[in-house]
Amino acid sequence: MTPAVTIVVPGDDPVQIAGSPRLERLKPYGKVIVYTDRPAGSEEKVRRAKEADILINSRGMVSWGREELSQLPKLKMITSCSIGTDMFDLEAAREHGIVICNQPGRTAPVVAEHMFGLMFAVAKRAAFMTRQVKDGNWPRMDNIMLQGKVLGVVGTGNIGSEMVRLAKAVGMRVTAWTYHPSAEREKMLGVDYVDLDTLLQTADVVSLHVRLSGDSRHLIGKRELDLMKPGAVLLNGARAAIVDTTSLADALDSGHLGGAGIDVYDEEPVPRDHRLLKCEQIVLTPHCADMTPEGVDLLNSGAVDNIIAYLEGKSVNRVV
Repeated sequence: MTPAVTIVVPGDDPVQIAGSPRLERLKPYGKVIVYTDRPAGSEEKVRRAKEADILINSRGMVSWGREELSQLPKLKMITSCSIGTDMFDLEAAREHGIVICNQPGRTAPVVAEHMFGLMFAVAKRAAFMTRQVKDGNWPRMDNIMLQGKVLGVVGTGNIGSEMVRLAKAVGMRVTAWTYHPSAEREKMLGVDYVDLDTLLQTADVVSLHVRLSGDSRHLIGKRELDLMKPGAVLLNGARAAIVDTTSLADALDSGHLGGAGIDVYDEEPVPRDHRLLKCEQIVLTPHCADMTPEGVDLLNSGAVDNIIAYLEGKSVNRVV
């Protein structure tokens, strides 16, 4: 058995892993400390993590930069409860010998189903129509039929691939773009890989599923939004920074886009004066695409799996 360790969840807000029976599996390995409120700032965050050998980063808004990691000499490993790793300074972690693990593809069906649902909600103008009827209005406005239309999937990893499958099941045609296209993957998915401009110009719905990196930051800006078909729909359940938010709001307000379904934001929780809150043809969810009982349990279990594998010398899902 490995020496006892201290495992800390530094800010489980909104609650994800607190109270999970999955944490019981960690008891033989040491002590688990869970903070169910968000640290007020960097100083408090470091204080909470000071004695930790391992961190479970259950919420992406709790980020770890170079300066913070440099103050945690005892820290050996961090596992996320997500696919994304943009909340970590990976280069700094590497320099300090801190192992970073994530959970690639674990909740892909859950996330894809959520984004697929947002697509229908936007196309049928569910939020807009609900608000109108509640206000005593009886609007007459065309919805968007999705069968026979083209879904453009940007990024064909685990979630993007599942979006392809779901779209085909309801009779949509699919085109796709990826950083690393291959004839083998194109055949396996049954899609046509096209360049990004072509996808934007021809898709009725564009769904974003790339990870955030230097290359993908503002991948969709004013130029790309202008290329999209009038009345097209944009879906973003990846990371907010992949889209230039101001340009997206402009495209919605002008009527160029028919709508958008958004699950990720530049600032979370979203401030009351956020531009997107003022857009009519938009459906918003609070970064909760994998927040079903099944999805939460999968992520909690995966975080524990990552820790046990690390402690037993068989690291899995290692990013750094």
